[in-house]
Amino acid sequence: MSKLKIKLGIFLIFLAAAAFGQPKIGISGTVEWDKLEINAVVSLDMASAGLKLPNGRVQSEALIASEYVRLIRPGILNLQVDSSSIIADLVNRGEWNSYEVENIALQGRSVPSALSPDFTSLLAFYTLDIDGISTALIRHRRPAEIPRTLNPVAAPAYTGIIIIASEPLTIHGMKSTALVRPCLFPKIWDAGMKLIYERNMLNPDVGTMVRYFTQQDIFASGPSGLSPAITAVVGSRPLRIFARGVFGINPTDPIISSDDALQIISSEENRALLREGRVALIIDETMLKTPLSGEK
Repeated sequence: MSKLKIKLGIFLIFLAAAAFGQPKIGISGTVEWDKLEINAVVSLDMASAGLKLPNGRVQSEALIASEYVRLIRPGILNLQVDSSSIIADLVNRGEWNSYEVENIALQGRSVPSALSPDFTSLLAFYTLDIDGISTALIRHRRPAEIPRTLNPVAAPAYTGIIIIASEPLTIHGMKSTALVRPCLFPKIWDAGMKLIYERNMLNPDVGTMVRYFTQQDIFASGPSGLSPAITAVVGSRPLRIFARGVFGINPTDPIISSDDALQIISSEENRALLREGRVALIIDETMLKTPLSGEK
């Protein structure tokens, strides 16, 4: 179909909408941190737009496509960047702009639309990669130095790092506890609140600081006890660490013991694991999927 015909079709849709009232179009979906994906469904009540099957299907798809960016934009803006900021905060501070948000939205993958079970609505399905958003937010060209120690300890050369933080943890500076929440750029601190890992230490070609998994991924069958998915990130001989607490305005940043931190920073091989993003964070399963915040 030519662009002229598509534009004409959309124009006719809006003329119909004026006669039948505002089209009922909305978005629902889930931010899936374990898959690093946003999965969204845009639904259009065809009758509200004055459209009927079979001829109205193409026009319905065109209307959904024209509204998709507006609908998905709030979901992108509400993504947690780090413990203190969501993407909307970056836009408000001028660190990112709305054009970049829209460009991210347009990178979403779609599959052929489908009718709802009651045949009243047309549903369009979109998948947006979160790691693409992480990559777009990384501005540095060279990774910052990872902390070293004047008193290194003997440590094996590990293939990755697993931080187990699936239980409620004490929030630093408070008496309460919380489950660790996922974000794009979590920091890692030691018990003395020395910063061990943050986004500027990551090789910018990697793009993703940590990957999130559940306890099931570290209790799989096989010699290593690790699932294939987590093995792809941390290898077969990872350092396994239990988080001792959590830090941040939003509880996104695990705190590890000073001894465990020394295991990481005492050798160049293990410091490189942070630089390469070979870090897995085990969190409670209920934290891995959050409802998509979008316009209706």
